[in-house]
Amino acid sequence: MDTKRFETEVIHKGYHALQHHGSLSPPIFQTSTFVFDTAETGASRFAGEQEGYIYSRLSNPTVAMLEERIASMESGEKGLAFGSGMAAVSAILLGLTKTGDHILCSEGVYGCTFGLLQLMEEKYHITHDFHSMSDEDSIRGSITDHTTVIYIESPINPTMKLVDIEMVARIAKEYGIPVVVDNTFSSPYLQRPLELGCDVVIHSATKYLCGHGDVIGGLAVGSNELMSHLAMTTQKDIGGVMSPFDAWLLLRGIKTLPVRMDRHCENAKKLSELLKEHPAVETILFPGDPEFPQYELANKQMKNAGGLISFQIKGDKAAAQSFMNSLQLIKIAVSLGDAETLIQHPATMTHAVVPEESRKQMGINDQLLRLSIGLEAWEDIWSDLEQALNKI
Repeated sequence: MDTKRFETEVIHKGYHALQHHGSLSPPIFQTSTFVFDTAETGASRFAGEQEGYIYSRLSNPTVAMLEERIASMESGEKGLAFGSGMAAVSAILLGLTKTGDHILCSEGVYGCTFGLLQLMEEKYHITHDFHSMSDEDSIRGSITDHTTVIYIESPINPTMKLVDIEMVARIAKEYGIPVVVDNTFSSPYLQRPLELGCDVVIHSATKYLCGHGDVIGGLAVGSNELMSHLAMTTQKDIGGVMSPFDAWLLLRGIKTLPVRMDRHCENAKKLSELLKEHPAVETILFPGDPEFPQYELANKQMKNAGGLISFQIKGDKAAAQSFMNSLQLIKIAVSLGDAETLIQHPATMTHAVVPEESRKQMGINDQLLRLSIGLEAWEDIWSDLEQALNKI
């Protein structure tokens, strides 16, 4: 049976019952190394002449099933699994650049990605620039002879600003520059950048793909040629690989991604409307809001608006922190995509590493909060938000 629908692929892709003695749940191959029948077998595997497993830093059956599944979900040829989202980001960016190269980035990026870009510039003279990517002419004007990667988030963390992925990919192809997209905020269920013309898509699998707050992991998908090259270089030699147990947990979590994302999106839509009307809220940033500046773009490239809402409290940092401290159901934590609703203060948490001036240019001020809507009854989430908002 050739299954193609997303909701079916997330449950079945890569699973071969006959290989696993009929076990419905994929086995965890919790082993560091693999035994060769003969010395010649070992030699031929190391030479690349014979398929088979060698050592779990290079490949592992449980991890390979996850890689096959995420490749299918993103409409790509080959997936790679990493020990964290940042292990994926660093392996991809280091694998696509060398000393003297330039990276063109979207206007905002995750705080640790910002830190990595700074490190690459300071240590390896790989420069970068942040760009609004709002129109074709300005993008072309920012591409230099040394630009070897265009790196974007969409939606951008935590301002929720969108990048027209198809437009960026079209321009990049004119110059032969690969486009890398961090798709963590959307998941493959809501947005698939490879189908829009990009070359590599990255996920912090810790977030929506896991969905249960119990895994640290990263995933990347692209062409077979590029991913195979990265697998044998920056993934293998830097070594930020995923464990078999974490891969197994992710395979379990991914099975419920579509139903979870539908609930996240439904809850976020209702709560955004309520937050927007509360007198203690200055502004909300949510792609599903008809007044969001890029609402039409969201409808064009996303299946739904997602489960994240950023909003600004009226007042100052003390007011924002007081509000957070008054919450009872909602947890103060820096992740997202979990069953639980989580809230964080970007300026002092996820983006604290970013200098204040750069933060403000990204649109991150002391009043901004990022809310990851969970799977609870939306009425209970709102009750908690409302009582805390009323106190300020």
